[in-house]
Formats: sequence, structure tokens, C-alpha cells
Amino acid sequence: MILPIFKLNKSALLIFGIALIFSIGACKKDDPVAPVVTTPPVAGNRAELTKDSIFLYAKQVYFWNDALPTYEVFKPRNYTALGSDLDNYDAELFAITQFKINPSTGKAYEYNSSNPNNPKYSYITDITTANSAQSYVAKKTADLELDGTGYDLGFYWFKAFGSENNFSFYVSGVFPNSPAAKAGITRGAIINKVNGKSIGANYTNENALVYNLVLNDPATVTISGLKSDGTPFNDVVLTKVKYTASPIFATKTFTAGSKKIGYLALAQFSHLNNNAKTYLDAAFAKFVTDGVTDLIVDLRYNGGGYVNTAEYLINLIAPASATGTMFKEYYNATMQANKATILSNQLLLDDNDKVQDQDRDGKSDTYADLDFSVAGNTTSFSKKGNLANVANVVFLVSGGTASSSELVINSLKPHVNVKIVGKQTYGKPVGFFPIRLENKYDLYLAMFESKNSRDEGGYFAGITPDVIDVNTATVGNSTLFDDATHNFGDPAESYTKSALGLLAPATAVTSSNAVMSIRGKKVAVAASLGMLRETKGKTRFVGMLENRYKLKK
Repeated sequence: MILPIFKLNKSALLIFGIALIFSIGACKKDDPVAPVVTTPPVAGNRAELTKDSIFLYAKQVYFWNDALPTYEVFKPRNYTALGSDLDNYDAELFAITQFKINPSTGKAYEYNSSNPNNPKYSYITDITTANSAQSYVAKKTADLELDGTGYDLGFYWFKAFGSENNFSFYVSGVFPNSPAAKAGITRGAIINKVNGKSIGANYTNENALVYNLVLNDPATVTISGLKSDGTPFNDVVLTKVKYTASPIFATKTFTAGSKKIGYLALAQFSHLNNNAKTYLDAAFAKFVTDGVTDLIVDLRYNGGGYVNTAEYLINLIAPASATGTMFKEYYNATMQANKATILSNQLLLDDNDKVQDQDRDGKSDTYADLDFSVAGNTTSFSKKGNLANVANVVFLVSGGTASSSELVINSLKPHVNVKIVGKQTYGKPVGFFPIRLENKYDLYLAMFESKNSRDEGGYFAGITPDVIDVNTATVGNSTLFDDATHNFGDPAESYTKSALGLLAPATAVTSSNAVMSIRGKKVAVAASLGMLRETKGKTRFVGMLENRYKLKK
């Protein structure tokens, strides 16, 4: 999806300010959906006007807009001390997100325990300079990886197992069709040499060599090590190129007695029609051919993506008996009452960057023309594919499992037997669509909360697994841990083994296209490198992105 363009100039701001004066005057003081905003000054430089815009948009479309003060109290133009414009916008956005307090925690809903100086959900990005370590897209879209196009070496991230002076670096994931994948490197491979430098004897001094493969997009690198089946590879040269990746890390079908269990490891909810649908359809067609009745869905590295892709996956998994409401999206009261007038500045463009006129009234559609009611944002089941009798689903999760991934889990819970293995998920039941500022920045404000057919949601602290990884594992024993020493779909991999135990207890398991893995050093886990969600400006998408638009009647 190509994002709408928003250009804020003095005339537009003046018109908006006048409109606000009349709209405020027409509302009662106790009207709960009236946007309480004092008219900002019309004059100002571009950065000042953008700061105004960030706050004014939040006053109308932020999910917790009821907690925000007036313009005069907040003073958005005071955020000037941090250097670059983007740094100042970040600081302002952070301040906006800290007003609404979660009564169950006593902290802001957007309090980010792993990074307290940044919001947990909302963010702003410079689309003219943004680029992720995982992928690349020339035409800037909502996120640099969600169309499936990559421009990198293909490594997802790494985990180090061992002691400070005796460890191994394991590849945790590789994007299909990337340079690393074409070289035969998969999850479970060991990297023991980078550009001639050996790795494994001094973690503090050597970990940067491996980080560089993900963080800094080297144009070329020479690596050596062991593939996941134990086969050595020596001085393999990888060169960064543009490629199109499947959103699926791996699929397998396990046989457990008379039971067939499908396994799907999904990296991201990429654009449905431009990327994900073809791969998902092929995977589930194979499950049908194999006679699969139970599923393991590996979402432990999946930070989310497009809502319509999550909806499609739910419809592929759900039994034919699942009908009625799948999930609902709840926008704030201002948006539901059609009073988010500022959205008239955001043109609603199609996937080809063309202005839309869906109602054929001779006027270009804007986001203000959309239906933000609960009824207009209720999604119903519509079965896809022929895998019609899935009875049990086990989800593999981690702290990186977020947004659209959590939406899939929560939406299926009322309709199939769901079990969860892993760590507490990220906790992001809120989603958004992008707001374009200066034709340069995309602002993502938490805008709506999703709930399932039983109106269950609110998992701001994450979804708790049934079988919990408490991060006390040692490699080679039976304790549950995120086992990068095995490839995706290996029945001996710790999480996968646990899931198979839930679906087929005390039953011998085999798999089609079984994967051999090298165990490496069977010593205590000394260092486990977390997902590189944000380091040195490199980011991976974490969110629930809405691109299903319905005009209000």
C-alpha cells in the first residue's frame, strides 16, 4: 500500500484552526467526543508546524486521546533541544504517549519496560532515510520489509550459546532467497569465522563481528562455519543484493502415529496480494495433501504486519464450522463519532499511488471519509482453502511475537483448541494506519484496539503461554529454550518438541524432509542475543497495520 501524502502549510493550518473554533463552539462542554484543542499559532517554520501537527493528530486519532491536555498546556513547540527535527519529534511523541495510565500497572499504557525512553507502540519514522537490516524497497511503503523485498545478506539474527571464552554463534533465521539462503545457510548453522577472524574464544571482543552481518549491511562478507546438518563451509563470500523473500521460514508435516501435524514458521505478515498469499496458499495446499489435522504455528520472531494478511491466515486455519465474528476493532470516541476532521488532510491512495474516489462523488477520498464505527470494523470468518478440520493449534511465541501475531492467536482461541509454548508475548493489542507529514515522515499513533468474538483483548502485558520458557535452559538438556541449535521444523528443536508433546503425547514423531542439526557445545547458555528490533537505527516492523478501508455510508 502506498501511503497518503500530507503537506501542511500555513493556509491549511489556518483553515483547520478556524474549523476547530467553530467545532468547539458547537459542542457542549460535557461532550465526551469533542476534541478540546486551543487554536495553535498560524505562523511558524516547517518544524514548528509539524510539531503542531503531531499533537493535533494525536488529539483526534490517538486511541487514548481523552488523556491529552490542551495545546496550550502541552506546548508542542517546546520540543527543540535534542538536535535533529526527527529527534525532537520523537521526544514530543514520547511525551504524548505517557499521559494515559494503565490502572493495572500504574504506568502508562505505552510504557516500554525494555526501552523506557521510547513508546511501546507509537513511533515516527523518516521514510526518506529509513532502511532495515533485513530488507529494502525502493518505493517507500509503510515499512521497509512488508512487501517482501530484501536488500541485505539475509540473516535475521543470531544467538550465542556457551561461556564467555568458549561459545558458538548460531544463526537464528535466514530469509528465503537471500544470499545467505542461496549459500545453504539456515537456522542452526554455526558462524565461526568472519572475514578471516575466528569467533568463539572471547565473546566481548568478537560479538561485534557477527552483529555487523545484520546491523550495518556490509556489501560483502566472507564467512566460515558449520551448516545445520554439520557440513563445514569455508570462506563463503556473500554479497548484498536485492531479492524477494517468502514470509515463510519453513513448513513441515510431522507423522505421529496416525496423526498428521503441520508446521509453519512465519517471519512476518507481509503484503497479502503482493507477497504473502501465494506462499500461504501453497503451504496450506500441501497440508491438505498431507492430511494435516493439527498445526504448529511458529510466530516467535514475528513482530506483525498487515491486518488483512493476519485475517487471511486465520481463515486458512479456522475450521469450516467457524462463522460469525472473527475480531473487532475499537477506535476512540472521537473517530467513531466522525469528528476526527483533521483526517481530511490525508488522501486515501490505492496500492498504485492513485487518488481514490470510491463513492464516485467527484471528490478525492480522504481518511475522514472512512467508517470508524465498531460495526464497520467488525471482521467475520470467511473460510479460505481446504484445510477444514483443524482441531488443535499450538503457537510458538517469544517476547518478539507482537501485534498481528497476537491478533491471530486471540481470534482463534474461541474456535479451536489453542495452546501456547514459549515466552510472554510482546503485548500489543492496538494497531494503526500511517499519517504522512511533510511528505517525509510517517507517524504511527496507536489508534484502535482489537478484540475477539468474545470481546476478549487487553493483553497489554502480553499473552501468557501454557508452557513457559523461563530462560534457565542449558543446551542439550530437556529444559525449554529458544533452540537456535536446530533448524526450523526439526522435531528435536526445543519449542517444536514441546509442541509435538502437547499434540501427540508419548508418540514417536517423524517428519517429511527431516532436518539434521549440529548441537554444538553442550554447555550452559551464557549469552542469548535478543531480536535486533532497534540498534544503530536499524529497525524491524512491530505493529498491526490496517489497510482495509471502508467508506462510511
